[in-house]
This record gives sequence, structure tokens and C-alpha cells, in this order.
Amino acid sequence: MQALIPIILIGLVSGVAVGLQSPLASMITQRLGMLESIFILHIGGALLVAIPLIFLGGGNLGNWRSLPWYALAAGSMGLIVVGGVSYMIPRVGVATAITLIIAGQLVISSLLDQYGLLGMQTRPMDLQRLFGLIVVFVGAWLTVR
Repeated sequence: MQALIPIILIGLVSGVAVGLQSPLASMITQRLGMLESIFILHIGGALLVAIPLIFLGGGNLGNWRSLPWYALAAGSMGLIVVGGVSYMIPRVGVATAITLIIAGQLVISSLLDQYGLLGMQTRPMDLQRLFGLIVVFVGAWLTVR
């Protein structure tokens, strides 16, 4: 159980970061525009992570060619997330936007787990996981309606 505590804390902190990033990105989008917002968010993140990378001499960055070509699409997914959040929040609110994003994450993550797609470990759907997903989707539906 002790090994699970850091994972839970990291997950919660990451969720808080998404919850805070979303309305801030929406604020930038409303004042400057969507493309400008996406640029500011990603350049800010790139600059912030560049600092430790400089001290680490680039880390393993030089091995980027060893990645499968489709792994490089991860950065594009971030653009879609920021753009989607920035568009949705002024129209449906923060809670509904985040709920829809989480519902989408659960759909794709369940497929990735079930079939071991993109090199993930296979974790077949069982009744307990299915019930948990149903509870979350019912919550999403109640939040959105």
C-alpha cells in the first residue's frame, strides 16, 4: 500500500494542475486567441523544462530518434487538449469541460488497457473496472446535463 500512496498523490497533483491550467488557458484564449494561447502554454512549458535539461547536459534527448514515429504525436495531443479546453470552458464551464475530457480519457485508456495498444501492458476489463467506469460515466452525464 505504501507504494500506492505516491502514485495517488502524483495523480491528484496532476489533476489539480489540469484543473488550474484549463481555466488559465481559457483566460489567455479569450484575451489573445486560441493559437496564441496554445503557443504561450507550450513555449512556457518548454522553457521551464529546458532549465533542468541544460543542467543535465540534455539528458537522453539525443536518443529521440529511437522512438517510434507515432510517439512524436504526443506533443500534438497536448495542442488538442489545450485548444479543446480553451474552447469549451467559456461555453460549458470548467467542471463540465474537465468531466468531458476525463470521460474521453477513460474511453481511450480502457481500450489501450484492454488490447495493450501503443505498447501498454494488457489489463483486461473485469466487472469491478467496468462498474467503476459506469459510475464515472453516470457522474459525467449528471455533470454535463
